[in-house]
Amino acid sequence: MKLTLKEIASWVSGELKSSTNIVIHGVAGLELATSKELSYLGNVKYIDLLKTTQAGCVLLPLEFKSRPDLGYSGPVIYVPNTQWAFVQILRGIEKEYKPKHPRGTPHPTAFIHPTAKLGKHSSVGAGCVVEEGAEIGDFSVLYPQAYVGHHAKIGKHCLIYPQVVLRENCELGDRVIVHAGTVIGSDGYGYLLQNGKHEKIPQIGRVVIEEEVEIGANTTIDRATTGETRIGAGTKIDNLVQIAHNVKVGKNCLIISQVGVAGSSELGDSVVLAGQVGVADHAKLGNRVVVGAQSGAMGNVPDGAILFGSPARPHREAMRLHALLGKLPEMYETLKKLTQERRAKSEI
Repeated sequence: MKLTLKEIASWVSGELKSSTNIVIHGVAGLELATSKELSYLGNVKYIDLLKTTQAGCVLLPLEFKSRPDLGYSGPVIYVPNTQWAFVQILRGIEKEYKPKHPRGTPHPTAFIHPTAKLGKHSSVGAGCVVEEGAEIGDFSVLYPQAYVGHHAKIGKHCLIYPQVVLRENCELGDRVIVHAGTVIGSDGYGYLLQNGKHEKIPQIGRVVIEEEVEIGANTTIDRATTGETRIGAGTKIDNLVQIAHNVKVGKNCLIISQVGVAGSSELGDSVVLAGQVGVADHAKLGNRVVVGAQSGAMGNVPDGAILFGSPARPHREAMRLHALLGKLPEMYETLKKLTQERRAKSEI
């Protein structure tokens, strides 16, 4: 990439302070940036890095215009929000320099059933399979070896990366991104013990993914036993996540890597599940609930709750218990000493 500071400033509607219009060749963090790279101050706790950074240009908050003591004398672009401006720059770079998504005629090695419907300007890559009655929306892209099952539907402007599986009757809304290796619509985990054997319960429901959801690599979202497993609009799911049958996830949730959500659970809108969280079956988490890493959530959780621990407790309570754990060895020694003293007195 080669961009002048004026071009970058125009992308973010920023105010450029520089006597030169050097060419920027890349972007990096303050610690690693070179004289040909752009960086930004995303948090004031890293302000001391401005004294040592070699960055060719730095994005700074507007309120820093009146601060001459920062220790950085290079070119600056002042913006209201440095993180958002940096994202806009990354988007611009991606648009200009990232390989374009394929469009046009399906690859000759793809199998497309005669009854399947392909939208205008959609793309079906090498080795893809699009089964009977499936629908691919306008401008959507299937990368090599993706599988779209019978009567499954993919909306408009979707990106389906290699080896994604969308099983029969499942549906993706518009502008959904699914990364490599993810399976949507696998059978829910349902068995009934009969005469000493685990008999499989048929899983005849489906999965519905609403618009603008992004799903990471190697994630699995199981179909409902009956009805729907549903992921709400704008939700972002990380790699290696398991969503079980009949789960309902609200809008704009964040679900981080290695989370497991058990069957028939419900998450409200804007819920955050940090890494390795487990949600018990039939749990109901309200809107804006946050569950800390490696916690186990169960039961009914009210709106806005912040939980931590296993089993998950209100965050402050969990922190108090965690602090007490560190004192247990000392408390044990004290208790042991008192017990010994009492014994000694009783023997006199």
